[in-house]
Amino acid sequence: MALIDLPDRAIHFKIVYYGPELGGKTTNLRQIARMAPAADPARFRSIAAPDERTIFADALPLDLGQVAGFHVTAELAAVAGQPRYERTRRIVLHGADGVVFVADASTARLDENRRSLEELLAFAEVQGKRFPDFPLVLQYNKTDLRDALPPVELDRALNPLDLPRVAAVAVEGAGVIETLREACRVTARAL
Repeated sequence: MALIDLPDRAIHFKIVYYGPELGGKTTNLRQIARMAPAADPARFRSIAAPDERTIFADALPLDLGQVAGFHVTAELAAVAGQPRYERTRRIVLHGADGVVFVADASTARLDENRRSLEELLAFAEVQGKRFPDFPLVLQYNKTDLRDALPPVELDRALNPLDLPRVAAVAVEGAGVIETLREACRVTARAL
């Protein structure tokens, strides 16, 4: 839940990157830490196994500066996508002000994307968040793969509410900042 401090003119909100395992959530945060002017790469935190797979969550605080006379900061978090970390995803999602759903555009991953999106919607509803009222941006990652579905097909499968979406190749940084901007925009609008 966003913290709005009127006397100090400060706003702090949380955006969670959610999606199936190996979809690119951590890669997004690493690229943001590297590319965004508001990011300090030294502040990126990851709790990962020896194979570098996230086992709890990744976190990156951002100082977004002054917006409409308020000092704005954001906490970005990426959940662990492996099925066994369902409880931790629910915990990390708690208190989110917005969500980026990172879908793997590969044809072979479509069912995993659907399952993960259904889980997100169920967890969010239990926490009192209902889409499309709650800020959600879809990122179609790995669009450079040979078997990647075009965004129009991914929309049919994953985006019946016509939510904002961005095509991306996170490993190259393509679409990462655009996704973050859109997520910040829809989250700020909802505050």
